[in-house]
Order: sequence, then C-alpha cells, then structure tokens
Amino acid sequence: MSSNKVLIITYYWPPAGGPGVQRWLKFVKYLPDFGIEPIVYIPENPSYPLLDEKLLSEVKNSTVILKNKIFEPYALASFLSKNKTKKLGAGIITQKKKQSFIEKTMLWIRGNVFIPDARVFWVKPSVKYLKKYIQENHIETIITTGPPHSLHLIGLDLKKQLNVNWIADFRDPWTTIGYHKELKLSKWASAKHKSLEKEVMNTCDTILVTSPTTKTEFESITKQPIEVITNGYDVEKIEKKPLDENFTLAHIGSFLSERNPQILWASLAELIQENEDFANYFKLKLIGAVSKEVLQSISDFRLETFVQNLGYVSHEEALVHQRSSQVLLLIEIDSKDTKCIIPGKLFEYMVSERPIVAIGPKNSDFESIIKQTNTGVFYQYHEKNELKNQILTYFNQYLDKNLKVHAVGLQQFSRKSLTEKLANILSKK
Repeated sequence: MSSNKVLIITYYWPPAGGPGVQRWLKFVKYLPDFGIEPIVYIPENPSYPLLDEKLLSEVKNSTVILKNKIFEPYALASFLSKNKTKKLGAGIITQKKKQSFIEKTMLWIRGNVFIPDARVFWVKPSVKYLKKYIQENHIETIITTGPPHSLHLIGLDLKKQLNVNWIADFRDPWTTIGYHKELKLSKWASAKHKSLEKEVMNTCDTILVTSPTTKTEFESITKQPIEVITNGYDVEKIEKKPLDENFTLAHIGSFLSERNPQILWASLAELIQENEDFANYFKLKLIGAVSKEVLQSISDFRLETFVQNLGYVSHEEALVHQRSSQVLLLIEIDSKDTKCIIPGKLFEYMVSERPIVAIGPKNSDFESIIKQTNTGVFYQYHEKNELKNQILTYFNQYLDKNLKVHAVGLQQFSRKSLTEKLANILSKK
C-alpha cells in the first residue's frame, strides 16, 4: 500500500485566477518535498470567473491531475445576465439596497435550490469516479477544500462508502460567512445548510481552517480535531522594480461595496486640502475589481483625479505592484462575521517590504498577525484621526526617503513551512 499518496479534491485550479486557487496550488507544489505524493481532482469544464494562465506554469508536469465533467447551472443562467452571473459565480454578493429582479431571483435560487451551492451536481459523478480510483490506487487519505462547500459532500459520501481518512479544509466558513445572510434563505434551506455543515464536520477525521476565530466557531459545532493552517506567501522570482515616484497607496484585490472605508476617503481628502505637497505627490492605485459604490465614494470625496484604476491583472503583475507601491491598503468589511477572515494577500503584502495600512473590525485575526510581524498598522472604522495621522507620518517618511518596514517572524507563514505543518498532520494518520 502507498500511504504517502493523498487525493486532493478542489474546484479552483489553474488557469483559475483569484485567491481561491493559491492555497492548494502551493500545497501541491511543496508536498513532494515532505515525501507525500499529491493527486489532484478537478472539474474538466469549470466556469471560472477569473483566469490567470500564468499560474499553469506552477503545476509540475509530474503532478497527477484527474478531471471529470461538471454541470454548472451558472452556464444556463448567463443568458439572462452574463455580468451578474459572473459576479455571483465569483461569490461577489453585495449588500446594496437596490437589487434588480434578476439579482434577487438568482440569489434566491443560489441559496434555496442549489444547496450548499451550484456545484452540487458534481457530487454524485465525482463519488462514482473517485470510488473506483481510490480502490484501484490504494488511496488512504482524501482532502476536500471549500468553498464551494459542495465538495465536502464528495468527501462525506466517500467516507461513508470507503471509510478513507478524510480531511475537510475550510478556506472560508460555511453558514457564518457574511454573504450567507444575503441568500434569501427559507427556514427549510437555512436548516438544510446547517444540517449539512454539521454532518460534514462531525464525519470527517480532521478539519483545517485558516484562522483562529474560525476554529473557535467550529468548536461549537464539532468535537473533531481542528487545525489552523493559515494562507501564506511563496518565494516568488519577481523582477526588481524601483519604488513608485509618487506617494502611492495601493489596494490590490476585489474592492467590494461593503469594504468602502469612508474614514480613508475622508482622511485623504483632508490631507489633499491641508497639505500642498501631499496633493502633488499622492496617487491611489486600485488593482482588481472595484465596485461602483466604492468608485462613487471616491468621486464624492473628489479623489477621482488621484486614482489609477488598473483593473484585474495577473498574479505576477500584482506582486510587482505590491513591491513598487509606497503603502499597501488592506480593507475588510466592518462586521463581526469578518473577524475570522485573513485575506490571502496579507501574506504577500508582508514580504513586499512595504508598510501595510489595514482597516477592519475589532479583534480581527489579521490585526494580530500585522502587529506580531511588525508589518504595518491596523485601525477600526471609527479611528479616523489616528488613520489620517499615520498616513501623514508615512508621507513625511516618503519625503525623507525613509519609508521602510522592519518585519519580523515571517518565515512561519512561508508556503513551504505551512506545507510542512500539513505534512505533519498527514503523517499522523
């Protein structure tokens, strides 16, 4: 028997872009260094909202990739509204008050018909295909990663039928994630989501989560062992570019409606009014999808002439911007539901050698990481004066050519170190 093989069941895989693909792409990259052979199972014809072809180069030719066709209702819905379907597929569910009839209908269907999500039709064919493969290849351990959380139902069925060792990896929570409330769930659908979540957590052998807060949340649902393995950074070979000449504040990633920090826009508008040098040197770089509401707020504060809106770029290009911008912005929704969210880009920010300005809810998990590693500053949404003063401090350091960060203890968050932690968990089984 080959106990060093592990089957990883994931929806997101290159050429998918965005943060969802990074975690298991990197684990698969480094697991062989610890004597474990990863076998990756993915959909043959997925509907990815973002593409990044360059990530394909990170998959070793020797990696065994299994593919099986998937039926996705989003493909049928796209004739109604391609843009709205794409956003829903990406998980971009906003809490704006005015929603069109199509948006309301799609959200209702998403929450009440496709439980736990629209990839649920991949469960049965996957179980049938993988059951045979697992038996023929003597696989002892499987890992499912969600979202989409329907992939955990594949693990659930395989566990029941074959009694394999099953690790369920939650990159995000299931029923407590912020947008879950926006799905217009009926009482029956809400109970069904919770019932499936509980069954998954109590049937799997080990649960992986990405933050301490999520671990605490899940401990109220299950007694199964829960391990925290955060996301991390990889050692990337990026061409060294000079720092931006302007005093650039860069936000990299999706800038959703709920992450609309009025205290930041107000602080920047005041600094522009009060400080002529600041007005001359300041630029706001937006890299990634930006919601209309955020752009409207920027316009309301008369900041649009200072904006460089670059749209979605490849992961490689995003890394270049992280290292050449003067200051990096990290914004999380102001809600107790998002305290557990540690944005994947935080770890890449931390090794960019640029100071981070973060805004989020009280007692956020990522606040403690920023403070622990000395990589930047964190403010709650009511701390406007403190935020404004800090931006001015960074600006004065920029003028003095002395804007630097002195990070400590980053190695624990390297993808290789995190994979070693995963390998240790796997070796105990």
